[in-house]
This record gives sequence, structure tokens and C-alpha cells, in this order.
Amino acid sequence: MKFEAGRILTAGLCLALGLSPLYSQTAAAPKPPAATKPPAPKASPATASPSSAAGKAAAATDKPLMAEDVFTNVKVLRGIPVNQFMETMGFFSASLGYNCTNCHGNAVAGNWERYADDIPVKNTSRRMVTMVNAINKAQFGGAQVITCYTCHRGGPTPKSIPSLLEQYSEASPEDPNDVERSSRASSAPSADDMLNRYLNAIGGEQKLATLTSFAGTGHYEGFDSYHGGVKFDIYAKASGEHSVNIHTQNGDQVTTYDAHNAWIMGPDKPVSVLQLVPGGDMDGVKLESALAFPAKLKQALTRMRTGFPTTTIDDKAVDVLEATAGASRVKLFFDKESGLLIRMVRFSKTVVGSVPVQVDYADYREVAGVKIPFQWNLTWTDGQSMFSLEDVKPNVAIDAAKFAKPVAPAKPAVAPAKITK
Repeated sequence: MKFEAGRILTAGLCLALGLSPLYSQTAAAPKPPAATKPPAPKASPATASPSSAAGKAAAATDKPLMAEDVFTNVKVLRGIPVNQFMETMGFFSASLGYNCTNCHGNAVAGNWERYADDIPVKNTSRRMVTMVNAINKAQFGGAQVITCYTCHRGGPTPKSIPSLLEQYSEASPEDPNDVERSSRASSAPSADDMLNRYLNAIGGEQKLATLTSFAGTGHYEGFDSYHGGVKFDIYAKASGEHSVNIHTQNGDQVTTYDAHNAWIMGPDKPVSVLQLVPGGDMDGVKLESALAFPAKLKQALTRMRTGFPTTTIDDKAVDVLEATAGASRVKLFFDKESGLLIRMVRFSKTVVGSVPVQVDYADYREVAGVKIPFQWNLTWTDGQSMFSLEDVKPNVAIDAAKFAKPVAPAKPAVAPAKITK
């Protein structure tokens, strides 16, 4: 897939804007099997962790770590939370098709401190960000109309001469994610009709009301597992709690939500345990929780809109519903024939543009009379992950600890750049 190596941008474009994680301890990253490429150290989202596991209210008001609190040599992206900072890196990666070494050179492999080195390409990127911001401010009232992707379109050098091959060749299929509302398109079916048909397709409201929790195990593949298969666990409750634990070769990768706060922990994170702050990532966790028990999906969405031209995904005609989840714009794609949800796209705002996060759902099977997807693929500007459930137990008691703030290992396989308590 295009940018297969490049979208592992994390530490890499970690900074086209030039920076290095502030270390509180050091350790060499383990090497993957010889047949695979070693992962570049990722500078993933990072925020202050809650000071007390019991203090949910206090945790929610903890001051988030800014980019400059975790990394050095940050010059133009100061004053934004680290998780948004890393989403910004994803935007650069997708726009230019760059990976870590494209911006930082080969010396950064296994050496986080070298990310702070200033090299010409990073200084150029700083000027480009400043230039684009100035254009948007002067011409569009500050709206993000012009972005890196406007000119680069996935390549390092913007093209200035028209391509005759493109002009006279058959047009490439349009990305269904790009479809927008049109005054020429019918507004039917309505948002309520789409959602009601979806709820009926997965079992109906009465059946949905009987499913109060589930616990599942399955198979996972992604960059953080060297694209090899590993096990994962998922736990969810209708009251909102949701947790996924991926057992990678270097340690557990955990995303957990207690219906109030959410945390991420993993062997490739620059902060030992990361608490999410309001914004795209947190909106995504909440929406994922709502989709696990769709009876409450209508309450999770606002500003629902229809009226999209006919579009297809994998040759299946779909109905499109656009809405807002938290502060993020989302699109839901429902199979016209079955009514099932087959794709969700969330657009996460960054200081340089919006980053798409796509989840494709398949292989719906009945669990306690309710159809749930046993496969889902997550695609975003930082990589792809594939989940496949193998066993699901409905209506089981789940220990509250499954949804609490994760505890980082005392001796992680890969040392974080910053340790939080």
C-alpha cells in the first residue's frame, strides 16, 4: 500500500519540525525478526496522566502536556497537546509520503536524541507551515482551506506542470470518503431512517437492550506487531466502558475508557501512560464505545445530515450519514442492501488540517441475538491495524479494573521518553 513505510511517521516526521523527546531514562529498542523492518521509535500522543486512579474528576482537569513539555527543539508547533501534535505528524506523512528517515536521516534509528538535529528539510517544513498559515489568514479568514496536501498530494515535490497522461487517461475511482453533500442529491433516506434500519438489521432495539456487556478474544496484525499475528482482548459494557488490549511482542498495547476518562499505554509510546484530552482521539474512543452498543448511537451524534450522491465501497452501494461526535466530523456508510454499517470515518482536527481515521466493519455474526462485526480494519495516517474476533462471551461480569488507568511495566521493552505516575 502507498506509504507503507512512510506512514510509520510517528517519531519520524516526529519532526519535520525538529525535536527530540525529553528522556527520563534510556534503553535500546529490541530488534524485530530478521525478515521484518525494525519499527522507528514512535512519538505518539502524550498527555499528563491522572495523579490518582480514584480521582476521576481531578483526572479530567489535569493539565495536558504540550508538545514542548515532552520534546526539545519544537519551534512552530508549540502550545498544542502532544496527541494533537502527533496527529499533525500524520498529516505531514500522508501529504508528502515521508517516513522518519526522510526528515531526520538514517542516524535516528534507535536514537531518539538525534531527532532534535536540525537538517535542511526540517527547516524547510517550518517555513512551509508558516507560509500556509499566512495564506489562510490573509485569504480565507484563518480557515484551513490551503494545507500541505493541497499542493503535495502525497509527494515530496508539488507539481506545477499539467500531466497529459492524467488528462487523457481514464479517471481513477473516487475515494468514497471524499463524497460531500449535494443539492442535486435526494435527502432520503433520512438520518433517523438510516439509523433505525441499522438497528433493525443488527437485531432490533429489544434484542439490543438485552446485551449489557461482552468480552472477546481474537487475532491482531499491525505495524506494532511487525505485521505478524498476535492475540488481543476486548471488553465492553453498555454503560460506556470499553477496553482493548493487544499483546504485542514487546508488551501490551492498551486503550481503555472508563466512561469518563481514557488512557493509552504501549511499548512504543513516549509517555509511559497517556491520558487522552478532549479532541479527536477522545471523540474517537467515545464513538467506538457507542458503536459497541448501537442502541445509544443516536445520543452520541449531533447535527446529523444526509443528501449525498450515490457512492460505493467495494462495489456495494452505500447510504451516507454525516454527523458530529463530540467536536469531530464523522461519516457513517451503511450498506444499502443490508442496512449494516460497513465504514466509519472520523476527521480529527490538527493545526495544519484534518486527519481522517477510517474503520471498516465486516463479518457480522450474532451474539446473544445481536449482530456484531467480527472483523474491523483501522486505517489512519500512521498505519493500518486488522482485528479479527475469534470468541465472544455476552453478558459477562467484567472487573472494573479492566477499564481503569493501565499500569505501565516496571521495565518496558522500549524505554519511554517521559515517565508519568
